[in-house]
Amino acid sequence: MKPAVEHLLLDMRQALGQLAHHRLRTALTLLGMIFGVGAVIAMLAVSEGGKREALELIEGMGLRNLIVEDRELDSETLKEVRKYSAGLNVRDAESVTTTLPFVENWAGGRQFRTWTLFSREGQSRAGVIAVSPDFFDLTSLSAGRGRLFNETEDQSFAQVAVLGSAAARDLFPNGDAVGKHVKVNHLWLEVIGVLEDRQLSDSQFEGREIGGEADNVYLPLQTGLARLKREELSSELDTVKLRLDGEIAPGTAASAIEHLLNRRHGDQNDYQIVVPARLLAQHQQTQQIFTIVMSAVAGISLLVGGIGIMNIMLASVMERKSEIGLLRAVGARETDIIRQFLVEATVIALIGAGVGVLLGVVLAYTIAAFAGWAVAWSLLVMVVAVLVCMAIAVGFGVYPAVSAARMDPVLALQSD
Repeated sequence: MKPAVEHLLLDMRQALGQLAHHRLRTALTLLGMIFGVGAVIAMLAVSEGGKREALELIEGMGLRNLIVEDRELDSETLKEVRKYSAGLNVRDAESVTTTLPFVENWAGGRQFRTWTLFSREGQSRAGVIAVSPDFFDLTSLSAGRGRLFNETEDQSFAQVAVLGSAAARDLFPNGDAVGKHVKVNHLWLEVIGVLEDRQLSDSQFEGREIGGEADNVYLPLQTGLARLKREELSSELDTVKLRLDGEIAPGTAASAIEHLLNRRHGDQNDYQIVVPARLLAQHQQTQQIFTIVMSAVAGISLLVGGIGIMNIMLASVMERKSEIGLLRAVGARETDIIRQFLVEATVIALIGAGVGVLLGVVLAYTIAAFAGWAVAWSLLVMVVAVLVCMAIAVGFGVYPAVSAARMDPVLALQSD
């Protein structure tokens, strides 16, 4: 084992000596490997960042949720629709949950128009939304300070509120909001909690508005429905979130829910169903196309680098004919010659891969800075990129190495 390691180290020193002897040619050869590995690292970092960002964004909608939304209609159409359908309401949600066994839970929400929202310390233009208590769980929201309201407070029409972090800063710039009061239109509400700020990287996902919880004020659904005014002919609820169990495909569940709601709404097209899982799949498909295209570009760069390695090694074989002949004359075997040249190709690949990884990191952060994309790193991705680079280098180095090993020693010695 020890002699083999010594031979390998000797071959690596000789390879470094040969590369150093032709610095410009070596540098030009390395460019293909450097740019290839750099492109792979940057592309995969951006791709991985996009995947994690998508999962973070979809978390607020709930991957196992279905979202039923009230559809906006013009006044004339709305009057006609209301002859057959009362619009999205609490009874719809309860009927779906009771009738369909794969629906585990539901939460409803209704946004109200406000003309005044203030406290004794400040004012805000935040949205005001009445929600059922389970809305926070289904939307993956938690209290950063204080607590969330419960079912008892909802059913007793409690005048309490939970503020988004941005709304809390606007309404209470001087300190903690919990325990203080805000006025929504004519209704005073006690603040019992402030939501934890999720710091989402984007406000849209596949063309849909997401997030925005920080700029909202939440009060119990029954309190809002009973004590705040709704527009004429408007639906009782704007949104119903339905939590599905893990045994049914979201698309299948959406079809069953749509069938039930169509019967309750007299086949009026006054609602729409959003399937977050479909949005995620659509995003992943787009991301996959991007990854394939970028991988192809990076692969071409690596192939160009491999061709460059073959060229420099073929030139090196021609220049070192007498050396090869002398080595064969003193007893070097064909495998020794092949090993020497393959080690040289490997050293080129290692140098190119190392510099390429650094270039990829810089390139990824540059793209993130200018394009606003997320970046995420994976050690496995970097290792695979380096191994692919080395495999290409060794693969393209085989032909020159074999050509050198099969050279006639006598003719090689006479080449000078």
